[in-house]
Amino acid sequence: MTGDFNIRDSLWDPTFPHHSTISDDLLIIADSFDLSLSTPTNQFPTRYIDNPSNSNLVLDLIFLQSGSDELDNHIIHLDWCLTSNHTPLTITILTIEENINSVKRSIVKGSKEEKSFIKEVIASFRSLNMSNMSDIPSLEKIVGNFADIVAESWEKYAKNVNVTKHSKSW
Repeated sequence: MTGDFNIRDSLWDPTFPHHSTISDDLLIIADSFDLSLSTPTNQFPTRYIDNPSNSNLVLDLIFLQSGSDELDNHIIHLDWCLTSNHTPLTITILTIEENINSVKRSIVKGSKEEKSFIKEVIASFRSLNMSNMSDIPSLEKIVGNFADIVAESWEKYAKNVNVTKHSKSW
């Protein structure tokens, strides 16, 4: 969670001498989402004021997952603010390449298995006894039977396919 919170507090701005109960409320809300106030690796103001008689402020904050070893601090980029009066804040998220293969059942479009699957489902549907659909439980039973027919046919004609990072997304 990040943003310009417009709250001055000695908890995150060492040049500000006061503590606010509003800051306590913000920390309680963040904690309810299992987030903790991130500490910058470099301590600079995050908002700069054009008027030299006023001091620059720390108003932009980042809250990260509590207890995370990977995400425990952020960087304040003074040189990236360009025309803004706020400095960008960034975190680095380390990623590792992980190959997660999974298997799913599939029927190839246009294959003889697809044709057999469709033919079997249609034939089974036609053979369902639908003469007694006088109430909701009867209808639910017929629909359940049809679902069983489709599932059995699917298991009969579908083949296991390995899905890897190299598989086509379509």
